Parts: sequence; structure tokens; C-alpha cells
Amino acid sequence: EMDAKYNRKMQALREEMDLRRKTEIHELEERKNNQISELMGKHEGAFGDIKNYYNDITAKNMSLISLLKEQVEEMKKKEIVLEKEKADVLLQNKELTEPLQQAQEQVAELQKKLSRYDKDKEILMNSKARLKVTQKELKDLQWEHEVLEQRFSKVQAERDELYQKFTKAINEVQQKTGFKNLLLERKLQGLLSLLEQKEVELGEVVAVSNLDPSALSLVSHKLKDVLHSKNDTIQDLQLQLARVCKAHNDMLQTFEAKLMAFGIPLDNLGFQPLAFPLPGQ
Repeated sequence: EMDAKYNRKMQALREEMDLRRKTEIHELEERKNNQISELMGKHEGAFGDIKNYYNDITAKNMSLISLLKEQVEEMKKKEIVLEKEKADVLLQNKELTEPLQQAQEQVAELQKKLSRYDKDKEILMNSKARLKVTQKELKDLQWEHEVLEQRFSKVQAERDELYQKFTKAINEVQQKTGFKNLLLERKLQGLLSLLEQKEVELGEVVAVSNLDPSALSLVSHKLKDVLHSKNDTIQDLQLQLARVCKAHNDMLQTFEAKLMAFGIPLDNLGFQPLAFPLPGQ
């Protein structure tokens, strides 16, 4: 009875436990199904989001790829243009190499000129300083020049007065000297004529008188003495004439030197001074 009793209890407990187990399993399955459906919904939402995300990325990448392709095409075109420009630039560089070298040489020359310019600038400053000193000296010289001009005017007036006096004196001396020279020359010519006449008369007297040799010798001796005396007189007259001519010429040279010293041209005299030649010239 106890065994049957416990068997019945066991059977009831088993049935109860089976029912509880089934209930719990059913609840677990429901929770599992709910979780599965929830997870499926979440997964489908996440997948949709991921799909949309990647679709957006793909679309963006495609547009970016197309844009990059366009940019690549433009870059290729630009590269072609740049290659042409590069060739042109290389050609221009070749053409500009010589001007560049010339420009570099000009730059070097200009740098040298610049260094010289600094030196010239310093020299210019020194020159300006010297110019100021020179200007001051110029003013002093101008003042001295005015003073000298006044003195020159005074000296010029004195020179003109001396020139007039000197010209008058020269004319008087020249007239006196010419007159004296004329007298001396006429006197000399008269003596020479007289001498020739005396010689002719002596020859006639000797030829007519037929003197003896001793008398002729005495007369010849006396005649020689007379001739010697006359020759001495002639030499004295010639010496006097030479002294007068030399004095006249010296006076002319002094006069010309004075005129040159005063700055007066010889053409302003209005006449040509006569220079007497010395005897024997």
C-alpha cells in the first residue's frame, strides 16, 4: 500500500513535473522565439542599415571614380599641354641661355659699377665739400677780380696815355734820327765825291807837272796822309752812323716790347716804324 501510495505520488509528481517542464519548455520556446524574432528584426534592421550604408558608399565611390576619371582625363590633357609647354620652355631656355649669360655678365658689370658708384659717391661728397671751399674761394677771387678790373681800367687809362706820349716821342725821335742819318749820309757822299775829285785832280797834276820821282814820292806820301786822315774821318762817320742806327733799332725793340707788355697789337700804330740796317748789312 505504501509502495502503491508512493507510486501514485510519484506518478502524480512526475505528471506535475512533466507538466511544469512542458510549461517551462513552452515558455522557453516562446521566449526563444521572441528573442529570435527580435534578433531577426534587429539583424534585418542592421543589415538594412549596413546595406544602405554600403550602397551609399558604393554610390559615392562610383561618383568619385567617375569624377576621378574625369580629373584623370583632364590631368592627361593638362599633362599633354604641360609637355608642350615644357618643350616650348626648354626651347625658350635654350634660346635664353645666351641672353641669360649676357645678363649675368651685365649683373657682374653692374655690381662692379655699384662698387665704383659707392666710391664715386664718396668722391662726390668730398667734391661737394671741396666745391663749397672752391665757391668761397671763387667769391674771394671774384671780389679780387673786380678790384683788379678797376685797377686794370686805371692801368689801361694810364697805358693809353703813355701810348699816346710814347707814340709822339717815337715820331719825334724817328724824325730827328732820320734827319740826322740823312745829314750823315749826305756828308759821307760829299766826302767820297770830294775824294774822287781830288784823286782825279792829283792825277792830272802829276801828269802835267812831270815831277821828279822824289817830289812825286813826297807828294804821294802827303796824299796818302791826307787820304788816311779822310779814311779815319769816314770810319768815324760810319761808326757814328752805326751807333745812331743801333740806338734807333734798340729803341724800336724796346717800344715793341712795351706795346706787347701792355697788350697793344703793333697794327694799331697806324704806321710801320723804319728799322735802319747797320753798315755792312
